[in-house]
Amino acid sequence: MVKLMGILNLTPDSFIESSRAVPADVPARIRTMQDAGASIIDLGAVSTRPGASPVGLEEEWLRLEPALRAVAAMPSRPQISIDTTRAEIVRRAFSVLGEFIVNDISSGEDDPEMLGVAGSLGLPYVAMHKRGTPSTMDGLCEYPEGIIPSLTSYFKDFERRASAAGVSDWILDPGLGFAKTPEQCWEILYGLEALTALGHPVLIGASDKRFTGGNTALAHAVAILHGASILRLHMRSL
Repeated sequence: MVKLMGILNLTPDSFIESSRAVPADVPARIRTMQDAGASIIDLGAVSTRPGASPVGLEEEWLRLEPALRAVAAMPSRPQISIDTTRAEIVRRAFSVLGEFIVNDISSGEDDPEMLGVAGSLGLPYVAMHKRGTPSTMDGLCEYPEGIIPSLTSYFKDFERRASAAGVSDWILDPGLGFAKTPEQCWEILYGLEALTALGHPVLIGASDKRFTGGNTALAHAVAILHGASILRLHMRSL
């Protein structure tokens, strides 16, 4: 059964306006997303859209903390993931919420403490492939050995890094749209079996990405057909 991860952005500049929320609205928005079929809610306080401006740690926490406290007070809540690249955010979030999924678009590369912190806390972890930053990634799409072999090699190396840090429960995200051309994104979707063969659930974030040309449903269908376990999406993109 494919799980749905609903996106709830605590940012003023996220690409999809309907995914944005303020802390006071979070519990109601979560319940609505659960009713629409989401079993995981992904909270993010930093936009990673192409061209997005950097956000400091304290600003990220200022946006995130009230939402986490609202979630912690809910009598019944779904599984929560937190979209962050910072180990300190993970530490602080754990002190408020307890267990959650760390959703790290940098696979621990942006913060050398990240994997160790996730491992020490025993948290599930989403490892995504990217290159560069939101402002540079569109110019970093060359993969001489091919996109699928490059991703396979990358995640085999991540497996070693994760194991050394005590992270065993992790999910693979090929990072559609992050330093990949539209053609490469479709090649990844049609070639997902090479990644599922690595033995970890595969998360696909295709919702409203430029490469779909407005056809998110087709991207989701291809992803499911070829072995995706989790779809990360804006809930209006079902």
